[in-house]
Amino acid sequence: MDKTVLIEYADVQEEVKDLRRRIRNLKDEIAKLENSVVSDTVSCGKKGKKPIKTIRITGTPDAAITCKRTSLRARQAMLREKETELLDQQTQAEEFINGIEKSELRTMLTLRYIDGLMWHQVAHRMNQMYPRKSYTADSCRMVHNRFFNKI
Repeated sequence: MDKTVLIEYADVQEEVKDLRRRIRNLKDEIAKLENSVVSDTVSCGKKGKKPIKTIRITGTPDAAITCKRTSLRARQAMLREKETELLDQQTQAEEFINGIEKSELRTMLTLRYIDGLMWHQVAHRMNQMYPRKSYTADSCRMVHNRFFNKI
């Protein structure tokens, strides 16, 4: 195994976040449509240029709501599949990280790839966990790069 397992896990994680955001937006759109009333005026017949009678029609946009609900169900099914894939990827990533001998490096990689932290956040957490050393974002990134260049 190599770094691609960790990168793929991070990519699937972002994909799941995006799907959740899209589902949330769809639910908001559906709620907005369900609470909206659409109205239109229809004229019946004409006498010259003027309509004989006009009728006002009001209702909810049922076709749009049905379409959005169908899309929502499809995205929710896709999310369930991606979450299953994410769990598999997470297991593989954790197995890879747990196979590393150095505790410090395992912690860095867990913070970076499993928790999804940026390098400056990793450095901050490492400073809290290992107060005997001073970590910077660059030093954490360099330890990471050296490890992956070595394998």
